[in-house]
Amino acid sequence: MYEVDALDTRISPGSNVLVSGPPLTGKRELALDVLAEGTRRGEGAIMVTTKDGAKRLLERYGRRVDYEGKPVAVVDTVTRQQGVGDVRDDDRIKYTSSPVDMTGIGIKLSEFLEEFYQNRRIERNRIMVHSLSTLLMYSDLQTVFRFLHVFTGRIQSVDGLGLYCIDSTAHDDQTLNTLKQLFDGVVETHEEGEPTVRLAEA
Repeated sequence: MYEVDALDTRISPGSNVLVSGPPLTGKRELALDVLAEGTRRGEGAIMVTTKDGAKRLLERYGRRVDYEGKPVAVVDTVTRQQGVGDVRDDDRIKYTSSPVDMTGIGIKLSEFLEEFYQNRRIERNRIMVHSLSTLLMYSDLQTVFRFLHVFTGRIQSVDGLGLYCIDSTAHDDQTLNTLKQLFDGVVETHEEGEPTVRLAEA
């Protein structure tokens, strides 16, 4: 089981959880907290970012936990799209051309998972995607659903823990309900009060 103190719960390996809520209710912060807990325990952390570049995201992460020399990685879909063409993949950051390039996102994630899980024998890996709302802005629901179907399956196959942030106010109920089919649980953030957690096994 994954110990998730930030949500005061335990989550089964191979689970994918949707983190849903209005803007500015701390979805990303919550997901980063969950990943940072794992880093402190020696687990892997992989962040897929569609909003901020990798450097900015790692600065945020570094305020939570010292990740130097630890298995922490970022798939950055932002930097090249902003016209920074000379960035190169390295051990910590891999780049895709834009959030539209879901095939690229899937490949880069698989490369990190293979490195952590198979090569480095890290059995526990926490993965964050921020944010599904950006993917839905660039692609239709069917395309995003197909991508997530493969992505969540990949997390499941390595007994990972996937967290996927979405802005609940940016999409209609049908979109949210369609996507929820792919997840083992939903965490809802609110403008006031603690997040509510609904997990399949609970």
